[in-house]
Parts: sequence; C-alpha cells; structure tokens
Amino acid sequence: MTVSAIRIPWNSGRNIALRMLQRHSSMPALMQWTVDLAWPIRGLAAGLIIAAPVGPVNLLCIRRTLEKGWRSGMVSGLGVALADTMYGAIAAFGISLVIQFLVSEESWIRLIGGIFLMGIGVVYYRKPPRSLKAEEDGSSANSDFASAFLLNATNPTTVLSFLAVLATLGVGRQSSLWQTLILVPGIFCGSMIWWTILACTATRLRGRINDRTLGWMNHLAGIAIGFFGLANVLLSRRH
Repeated sequence: MTVSAIRIPWNSGRNIALRMLQRHSSMPALMQWTVDLAWPIRGLAAGLIIAAPVGPVNLLCIRRTLEKGWRSGMVSGLGVALADTMYGAIAAFGISLVIQFLVSEESWIRLIGGIFLMGIGVVYYRKPPRSLKAEEDGSSANSDFASAFLLNATNPTTVLSFLAVLATLGVGRQSSLWQTLILVPGIFCGSMIWWTILACTATRLRGRINDRTLGWMNHLAGIAIGFFGLANVLLSRRH
C-alpha cells in the first residue's frame, strides 16, 4: 500500500469532522431562529384574542356582510384589523407618550366614540335594508373601511387590552426591536383571520334569510350598537 493511499481516508475523515463541526456551530443560530418564529405566533394569538369578543364592531361587520355581501364585510374587517394593529404596535413598542395620552384623554375619546356609535345605531335602525337579491355593492368600500377603522380607533381601552394580553403571552420590555417588528404583523394576521371567519360565516347565512328577516336584524343591530354607544358615553362621564 502506497503513502498516498493511506492519506485518502485521513483527508476524508478530516472533511467529515469539519462538516460536523460546522453543523454543530450553526445550532445556536438555528435555535435563535426557532425562538424568533414564536413571536409572530404570539402576535397572531393576541390579534385573535382582541378581535374575537362580541361587540359593536362584530355586529357592524355581520350586518354589512348580510346586507351588502362578503366584500363589504371583509373591507370593514380590514379597517378594524388595521386599528387593532396600530394599538398593538403602540403597546408592543411601549410608546409611553402615546399610551399616557390615550389614558389621560380616555373620557373624551370614549365620548366621541360613543356618540359615533349611537349615530350608527340610529341610522341602521331607521335605514331600510337593501334587497338580498341585489348584487354586491362595491361602491361604498371606502366608507365601510373608514367607518370601521374610526369606530375601533375611538376605543382607547384597546391599547390597554393589548398591554395585558401581550404581557400574558410573555411579551415584555426585554423584547428586542427585531422581535417586536415580527410580532406586529402577527397581530394583523390574527385579527384578519377572525374577520375572515366572521365574514364567511355571515355570507353562508345570507342565503338562508329573506328581506323581512334582514329588516328585523337591522333593527336589532341598530339597538345593540346604539346601546354600546350609550354605555361608552356614560362611562366617559365617570373618568
């Protein structure tokens, strides 16, 4: 056996050892990426938790989907999701100046939001519903988006809810900028998942009701939304 024949196995073994060393040295980076992937999942959970409770925005989305179709419900949900994401970002980044302003001016914001809700309730109660046989109306997409966004943005307690939910999910001040940046899109996705489910469910129910039933549902939605608005006005006087 020649000397070169003896060196071949040695070189092969050395290459294998170097490859194994490189693989093991990359394990901390892989573990770090795995930890980072947990942050958008936490954001997803926070978005779902904040969006899911039944309230005036949920009723608004259901009512618009039943009357105008799936697109109107999704556009409204998009407006709400963006408002949730805005407040979620404020809470996640810990923008204390904005949080203090929202808390200190909570009564005025509640009052404005409550009046806005009461106005929507009156309009929905008195407005005759569109016929279910009519085609989906895409002309009011901008107003659907804007009204849903403003309706959710005038609820300053949303940022406080996010602070509590994010703390429960283990998101604190020790979070890095990178972790927070990937957390916020998760909040938007979680909120949009809820509004997609809600709009799709309401769309399936749309084919099982008639115009008269929709009229009664409009009355009930108007009363409920107006009641939420009145509650906000009353709560604003307590601060």
